[in-house]
Amino acid sequence: MSQSWSPIVSKLQPYVAGEQPRIANLVKLNTNESPYGPSPKALEAIREAADDRLRLYPDPSATELRETIAARFGLTAEEVFVGNGSDEVLAHTFQALLKHERPLLYPDVTYAFYSTYSLLYGVEAIEVPVDDRFQIRLADYDRPCCAIIIPNPNAPTGIGLPLAGIKALLAAHPDAVVVIDEAYIDFGGESAIPLISTHPNLLVIQTLSKSRSLAGLRIGFALGQRPLIEALERVKDSFNSYPLDRLAQLAATAAIKDEAWFETCRRKIVASREGLVSKLETLDFQVLPSQANFVFARHESRSGAALQAALRERGILVRHFAKPRISDFLRISIGTDEECARLISAFEDMLAA
Repeated sequence: MSQSWSPIVSKLQPYVAGEQPRIANLVKLNTNESPYGPSPKALEAIREAADDRLRLYPDPSATELRETIAARFGLTAEEVFVGNGSDEVLAHTFQALLKHERPLLYPDVTYAFYSTYSLLYGVEAIEVPVDDRFQIRLADYDRPCCAIIIPNPNAPTGIGLPLAGIKALLAAHPDAVVVIDEAYIDFGGESAIPLISTHPNLLVIQTLSKSRSLAGLRIGFALGQRPLIEALERVKDSFNSYPLDRLAQLAATAAIKDEAWFETCRRKIVASREGLVSKLETLDFQVLPSQANFVFARHESRSGAALQAALRERGILVRHFAKPRISDFLRISIGTDEECARLISAFEDMLAA
């Protein structure tokens, strides 16, 4: 079959998604999903719309959803782009905005889809090393480039950048597109959205998979001034005019409007994260400072791969990346307090043995 491949296919290094096993009674802490369900109002919106109207195509412009997002962030609907998960929004961003004569810059320890999309779309990219504490040094981005993409907080480290740093980065690169990927911003970071009105080179991307508990519906969005959004729309409408189905649009709209549910779940996750960090540190784990719904930790004397395998035998899934610099770390999603307690108990047994 490989003889029929286009030349680019053999060069691709596809992104490897977190394991989604069908095993009962798992403690699933490997894919940064919310431990709490979606807003009840989102579920009700799905139930009410699951009828004969599904024979019709959804609104290709997702007008109501875009207006709802815009209202929440003090923007106009023309400054909002929506897509089938933030990964699709990122893909369109790479195609529409990040491929020029000069290179794209992003951290060397970061979301793996950036390197995947760079290769897929022929984007010249340079990986900028994070420092010895796995922090992004914005001064290291003071070099010629066409664009910069940075997750804030970063993944898989969970370390965030202050808003003042993002503002300085934008000022230092007025002619380059700066993309801030805010998949985890609601768990303690400072959003760059307030900077959009004064920075035409800023695009902010968010998702409803994490803090809105809608990973199963695949809804992401980008915010920016109109020229950037129009570029994304041109790519989208040349690829798929209907990226969000009718149920996803309605559920997302309801979820964003349900601020009380969002805030309750967000606070629970942050509190559980702080409790988990404290317990891990008592077991001699080094835990990087996290502003996300996960922690990135390594043990002073046990390898990450060995710990992951031992946890899996006990019905607990965490994420391990067999990559230089981070091979001894585990990325642990924040579960319920009960799930976190089961994880700590397993670690105590393993380390005692």
